[in-house]
Amino acid sequence: MPPRPTPITSIQARRAMKKTFLTLTALLLLAFGPASMAGAESVRLSYSNFFPPTHIHSQLAEAWCKEVEKRTNGKVVVDYYPGGTLTKAKQCYDGVVEGISDIGMSCLAYSRGRFPVMAAVDLPLGYTSGAQATAIANAVAAKFSPAEFDDVQPMYFHAHGPGLLFTTETPVRTLADLKGLKIRATGNSAKLVKALGGSPVAQPMPDSYQSLQKGVVDGSMHPIESNKGWKLGEVVKYCTESIPVGYTTTMFVVMNKGKWAKIDPESRAIIEQINREWTIRHGAAWDEADAIGRKFSLDKGAEILPLDPAEAEAWVKAAQPVMDEYTASPEGKKVDAAAVVEFIKAEMAKGP
Repeated sequence: MPPRPTPITSIQARRAMKKTFLTLTALLLLAFGPASMAGAESVRLSYSNFFPPTHIHSQLAEAWCKEVEKRTNGKVVVDYYPGGTLTKAKQCYDGVVEGISDIGMSCLAYSRGRFPVMAAVDLPLGYTSGAQATAIANAVAAKFSPAEFDDVQPMYFHAHGPGLLFTTETPVRTLADLKGLKIRATGNSAKLVKALGGSPVAQPMPDSYQSLQKGVVDGSMHPIESNKGWKLGEVVKYCTESIPVGYTTTMFVVMNKGKWAKIDPESRAIIEQINREWTIRHGAAWDEADAIGRKFSLDKGAEILPLDPAEAEAWVKAAQPVMDEYTASPEGKKVDAAAVVEFIKAEMAKGP
């Protein structure tokens, strides 16, 4: 009797189905796989900011992170670390270079001598608004493409409105009143304090409140917005409206070059567009914050002391050596500092 044909078992059926499934999957991957997988990939970045989370420029930075993720459809995701929790103010730039954070925002003035072209922006040239200072900072960067940023990918710059003189106990109406007072200042503002007859004390903004409160310093050079943004209005009593020698402090937003290279070209273009928009927003925010800071100061009982015309002229004359020192310095000569200053003056002359 011939043997019976063996029926297909359930195991054989499952194997056949599995083989068919794998074949179809392989075909789908060949057709659509690489594009789909590339679309699913994202670059995750960390962003270190020295501004506290409640400060408007911290809030704008956080909004930038969300906007980047939204407009790149999740191809670029940014984790945000405000208040110097990832890197401190002075270490922020090097932290980006070394990859401790992928993006950073802080002050160029915390690294004196390192950024000779952009240092010109911070000179006491009589800035009248944050929008003006911010526009000039980005114009200088675009015009001169400073080699000092070759180790990072600059995103954008922004700069506060006129830096003014604030004191805790001594009202300053004249240069004679300022003589010998210890004033917290950084970068070019420290040189300005010295030129005006004060004694500059270099300190980052996060340390200022306690120094003023404890009498370590007699005053501070900063924009009036800091009286609210950093609560300095709680510990200073007088504001000398030294607008004729109003300086600014340029803030940088930079990205690690290696991480920038990992972002696809389309997303990079999107980020560059967002950067242009955020430049304007930061400039406007500085001016809005100045108005809020002024009100906060007055509400706390501060006295605002305008310079009379003759005294203002004396302050401008006293500040001139700061400009001369910059253009005559070895760093300044290396980058043709005189040309940078002349460019800035021409931009300021165009008005708002």
